[in-house]
Amino acid sequence: MIGRNKSVRPDGIPAAILKMGGKATIPYLERLLDITINNGTIPRDWKKAIVVPIHKGGDRSVFKNYRPVSLTSMACKQMEHVIAGCIRQVWEDGGWLYEDQHGFRPRYSCESQIITVCQEISVSLDEAARLVAIIIDFSKAFDSVPHDRLLKQIAASGVGSRVVVWITGFLIDRSQRVKVGRHYSEEVRVT
Repeated sequence: MIGRNKSVRPDGIPAAILKMGGKATIPYLERLLDITINNGTIPRDWKKAIVVPIHKGGDRSVFKNYRPVSLTSMACKQMEHVIAGCIRQVWEDGGWLYEDQHGFRPRYSCESQIITVCQEISVSLDEAARLVAIIIDFSKAFDSVPHDRLLKQIAASGVGSRVVVWITGFLIDRSQRVKVGRHYSEEVRVT
């Protein structure tokens, strides 16, 4: 779903353009996405991000009270959804996902995960059974995963080569700059 009030992205195309175009834009967007997956190329603007600090609360002069949000191309975001859906389907069909995996899956959420955990705790308490829980925060895990190993695992899981090539292109030669008010930082390469 494309938000109508989203900021203009690095490619200069406001989300409202895609939204207002409605069904008339679908064939063009579909063709663009088809070209990127078939050619294994990604437009340069799709690899750029504008990082905007969003105030979370508290003292506005404290850096930690801000959350960075990366604004990227809306067309690329649509392609990311297509790619994620493809991978999810391959992994569902191949039995790669643990049945209690709640993140990034349709009909699953943080809430369904919490309900599942609470239910398991309740059953353990009712049965006076011992319960061991290990909680791991993977929030920064993707930032530390070597991309070549990640891509090998994705390929080994049965995901098609065109998708793997697209993801490879997506991960390399990225850049970003920070926007505060009307001011932009210098563009820096993301490694």
